[in-house]
Amino acid sequence: MNTRFLILSLFLQVKSETYHGGILYPRPSETRQVVSLDGLWNFVIPQPNRPLQGFDEHWYKKNLKELTDVEVHIMPVPSSYNDITTNWKIRDHVGLVWYDRKFFVPKSWYQIGRVWLRFGSVSYASQVWINGRLVMGHEIGHLPFLAEVTDFLIYGKENLITVACDNTLLADTVPQGKVDTLETGRLVQTYNFDFFNYAGIDRPVTLYTTPKNYIDDITVATETDGDVGFVDYRISYISDVNVTCRVSLIDKKGNVVAKSDERDEPYGILEVPKANFWWPYLMDPNPGYLYTLQVELLSEHRDLIDKYSQPIGIRSIAWTNTSLLINNRPVYLHGFGRHEDSDIRGKGLDLPLIIRDYNLIRWVGANAYRTSHYPYAEEIMDLADEFGIMIIDECPSVDTEAFYDSLLIKHKNSLTELIKRDKNRPSVIIWSAANEPRTQYPQALGYFKEVINHIKSLDITRPTTIVEAQPVNSVYSSQFVDIISFNRYNGWYVNGGNLDVIPLSVVAEATAWHEKFNKPVIMQEYGGDTLEGLHFTPDFIWSEEYQVNLMSKHFQAFDQLRTRGFFIGEFIWNFADFKTAQTFTRVGGNKKGIFTRSRQPKASAHHLRKRYWALATQLYNATLPNDLYNYVAPPVVVHEEL
Repeated sequence: MNTRFLILSLFLQVKSETYHGGILYPRPSETRQVVSLDGLWNFVIPQPNRPLQGFDEHWYKKNLKELTDVEVHIMPVPSSYNDITTNWKIRDHVGLVWYDRKFFVPKSWYQIGRVWLRFGSVSYASQVWINGRLVMGHEIGHLPFLAEVTDFLIYGKENLITVACDNTLLADTVPQGKVDTLETGRLVQTYNFDFFNYAGIDRPVTLYTTPKNYIDDITVATETDGDVGFVDYRISYISDVNVTCRVSLIDKKGNVVAKSDERDEPYGILEVPKANFWWPYLMDPNPGYLYTLQVELLSEHRDLIDKYSQPIGIRSIAWTNTSLLINNRPVYLHGFGRHEDSDIRGKGLDLPLIIRDYNLIRWVGANAYRTSHYPYAEEIMDLADEFGIMIIDECPSVDTEAFYDSLLIKHKNSLTELIKRDKNRPSVIIWSAANEPRTQYPQALGYFKEVINHIKSLDITRPTTIVEAQPVNSVYSSQFVDIISFNRYNGWYVNGGNLDVIPLSVVAEATAWHEKFNKPVIMQEYGGDTLEGLHFTPDFIWSEEYQVNLMSKHFQAFDQLRTRGFFIGEFIWNFADFKTAQTFTRVGGNKKGIFTRSRQPKASAHHLRKRYWALATQLYNATLPNDLYNYVAPPVVVHEEL
């Protein structure tokens, strides 16, 4: 079977069904109800020699649990399916898998208005049926999609939802991949990126209601002037009757601090005297301050039709050829590259893990991270807003090496969906268009010019970047971005074992990037693999001591660069160890984390913590934590001779 056909068969039928409106997160209100469909679903993989068995036998019209010629598993949703069972064939499966479950819809919902079905993410591609009828399809993982399902439901009774998921990556998917066939006939997926291709229904599934006439989308931009905040809002709604739109800004104490004028137009600017600005973590004693933008749709008799509450932060972003400013103050980014990755659940949403991660991020004293190499779950992003952690928001384009026209369309679509989802988040300060694309090829010139122009057509309030891995004089892409980002593994992939060359190499390359493009520079990735518990003196590659000393050499370079005025950020790779494809260069995965995969610190975590808190003290006058340094001895007192 041609694997290309597997993808095409999923989408040719459903392109007209895709919903092109807003993608607001489901929030209950006086006019909206929300029900989770998370839980235990039935899960089936077709027979190895029949990849389209589910379509051939119309599984979307059956209960998967009743199938007799395939093995039916119980699969938790949300989660990646790969590591849940003990079967390696499920872990390494390439192609379609099927999910289903039953759910109940209250009879009262029949007259409520509209009912919607929303997926936080299905990786990589999917089709969805309700009661045997196709309702929607979506391509590109890590991003939400939805459809109105009002007319597909049976009210007051059980309903059946079925999902077909295909994890196949090809030359024109985002990200790219390749499928090969082994001598045994089994398909294997290969890809250039260095993380495991987890798949499945990995984020929440939600059923929710809106009135027939409803608020469809909200777009917010904010600005600051002195102690005054400004909120520019645009409201999109769907209505077949005359309505007005009332907008109120509410602070954390529940006070209305600004509201729309009597015209009740779906757009306007709110002025907030003595506003509480959204500040990054450690830059202010009260970071991550959020207001609530309350939007109400009113009938011509001033009766409430629909209501939606959108958290927002008031802050400004600006950038020059040497700096990035939040609320007119320059910021220096010190944080991580990260992954959505954990034992057993893969990339599945895991709330305890999310909270643990943010506790560790703040413990270390980081103020930022990049969503490498795809958009993270909305629940993760919500906490970045609340805690004041700055985000470089990256689309799923990673290691792009062939610049097809069909790929460009999907790449731009992924950015459209990402920006639609995250445009109102104060934590998002930079859009990242790609990670480590092969920008040394001339085709990258026109390709990334279009990509960056596309981002700017959607949002001009934030700067753009492309995270480069090619040499500075080889790239055809960074001329289009606002901020230069580069990855380089000095002391690891380059000059492995030779730590003494790191400061000179890093300073020289970062300076060359700035001199060539006259833009601010961030080092987005540096680091080296470390096996926890491995110790050598003197330090030796793969040991904890080597990772610490590799970091120190980079710190020396970063501090030299900061004095030159254009270097605005350092991001170690990686926050925590993570799973990769099986290769002889990876021992159970990538071990570059300063935390283990179970989120326990290596020696490097304590070392980085001292660095980041020292930066926060120097730059923002932050107060050092009491447990940063352990007691060693009383201060040495030097007595002068008489």
